[in-house]
Amino acid sequence: MGRGRAKAKQTKVARDLKYQTHETDFGALANELHGENRSSAETAAPETDDYDDWADYTPTSSRD
Repeated sequence: MGRGRAKAKQTKVARDLKYQTHETDFGALANELHGENRSSAETAAPETDDYDDWADYTPTSSRD
């Protein structure tokens, strides 16, 4: 029990998505997919790798 409201909500959302017209900016989408969005790339913080701290680590003992 209780499935009726959830199913009705899903049906309403699916119908809205199907019949609404959405304006798509294909130029912006192409820029995002090709990585040509320079302004956000310059402001973003550089990615850090948590494993860089361990890159030079060599164990002194070996397991055999």
